[in-house]
Amino acid sequence: MKSFLKKGMGMVAATAVMGAFAAPAVADKYDKYPDRPIKMIVAYSPGGATDIVARLIGGEMEKLLGQPIVIDNKPGGGSNIGTAEAARAEPDGYTLLLATIAQAINPAVYSKLAYDTKKDFEPVVLTMTSPSILVVNPNVPAKTAGELVAWAKANPGMLTMASSGAGGSPHMAAELLKLRTGIDYLHVPYKGASPAMNDVLSGVVMGGFKTATAAIPQIKAGKVRALAVAAPQRLAQLPDLPTMAEAGFPDFNVASWNGVLAPAGTPKAIVDKLNAVINEVLKNPKVVAQFEKRAAVPVGGSPGYFRAFIDKELKTWAAVAKKANLKIN
Repeated sequence: MKSFLKKGMGMVAATAVMGAFAAPAVADKYDKYPDRPIKMIVAYSPGGATDIVARLIGGEMEKLLGQPIVIDNKPGGGSNIGTAEAARAEPDGYTLLLATIAQAINPAVYSKLAYDTKKDFEPVVLTMTSPSILVVNPNVPAKTAGELVAWAKANPGMLTMASSGAGGSPHMAAELLKLRTGIDYLHVPYKGASPAMNDVLSGVVMGGFKTATAAIPQIKAGKVRALAVAAPQRLAQLPDLPTMAEAGFPDFNVASWNGVLAPAGTPKAIVDKLNAVINEVLKNPKVVAQFEKRAAVPVGGSPGYFRAFIDKELKTWAAVAKKANLKIN
């Protein structure tokens, strides 16, 4: 018995010694991260709101990490093509996804997905939020959200609304407006926010909900007319623009967001390092100023905070999709 205990204690001591040497070895391994370029997948076209944020954040991450952040645009499928590619990537920290609200909406509206938002990704950090703005081409007769709804009711099926893709936040915002008002409209989906905005600018499509990040420069240039912002308060950048509630549509809040996700299984040490770096980027006065210019709010926080945020968003948009009976095959 004594021999057995003595032998067991020896094994425990040996294990402890091995652990003491192993821990620094693991730490050293991840201290070298990154030692090559990091790819950040953007599941939308170049020039859109998500692409703008990716390039802004990526440019500052490069300075802190000492490696290039390569933005890889993979538009299509309502962001599902790029998202699925990110989910399949090696969980080594060298492929990231700049996620959007689509990763919370798509599970509710698509019959089949090649990824699971909760199971296939490690949340890194919530980077920003930006409210949606209802805009129309200047040639559209409506000057307010109420007038647009009245026109749509008087001209059933004539209102055309562009979106960055089926099931995206602009589409869901339009569906929410349809649910609240009973209007009929034609949804015109595009492969990204930029081409959707371009056709509103040219008058091919009458209007739509656009993220403030992408819409404000066009609004200030007089190229589109803003009718209302889907936020609880007016925007400092557009103080004369009423909220949807002020326009007669209470509790109508739709905010787009961006956050960095890594493939599931990415080591915690890498996730934590990326989280710390991106939080530092979000405090950079240059980044803050660029966000404020586009009515976007830098957020930051821990991976756990972002995970809880995603869980809440998944529940919110599942409820809206069910009520709207919205399904995409």
